Amino acid sequence: MTTRAQAASAAAGVLAKPTIPASTAAGLPDDVPLAQLVWDEILGPGDYAARVLSRGSRLRLENLEGDGCIQLLAFNADQTAERLNIADTVKVQWQAYLSAGALLLSDMGRVLLTFETDTCGHHDTFCGASSQRRNGPKYGSGANHGPYPNARDRFALALAKHGLGKRDIGGNVNLFKGVRVEGDGALTFLESSSAPGDVVVLRAEMNVLVVLANTPHVLDPRSSYVATPVRLCAWRGPVTAADDPIRTSTPERQRAFENVEDHYAR
Repeated sequence: MTTRAQAASAAAGVLAKPTIPASTAAGLPDDVPLAQLVWDEILGPGDYAARVLSRGSRLRLENLEGDGCIQLLAFNADQTAERLNIADTVKVQWQAYLSAGALLLSDMGRVLLTFETDTCGHHDTFCGASSQRRNGPKYGSGANHGPYPNARDRFALALAKHGLGKRDIGGNVNLFKGVRVEGDGALTFLESSSAPGDVVVLRAEMNVLVVLANTPHVLDPRSSYVATPVRLCAWRGPVTAADDPIRTSTPERQRAFENVEDHYAR
């Protein structure tokens, strides 16, 4: 079923389905290797996607108009009981505000994804994903197949295609929308977090299942449902080298990479 938000994206000329084959994608930067491309898609407002990416792959996300908000979950694609752990991601790296060089850690102490490139620098690890209960009063509807779908229900649809369900929805990262923690513990939404054309490139350190939804941030104060298109593309690439500068930047990150290698050595 197509939501009103998705229909609006189509009317505006936004690609709402993957390019098949991905190697025929157009309009990507020169440094994206088309011969290795495995995914090209644009997520409009309310859209969602899920994809398994092999170890070493790169996932590029471009905030085309500057007002997208990508909620992201990540799982070990081979053993989905292992998944993104936001608390460990923050505390192990002593870094609540993610940016280039940061790792997304699993609940097994392994690296799922690395922020290889980040021109935005504002991503939220505190607020989680929107729900029907929250979207309903704010927008007049929050139903999954209504005009203003919420992120948690979008996640559920994507996860069902991989044998997972609502109970597998844990903490997520909100890309391109920042939140600041004040001295009294209050959370301040940073309204101008991202600019048109901002890019994040995530490097897959394991075989990962990534699940994405493009819906407004839960603290976005606007009464209108605003989530502008974000372009996704992914390509196969080399596994991270032993002397990679991100890997060797701290003892904690070094150990997380060693845990990955131990996992694949079994």
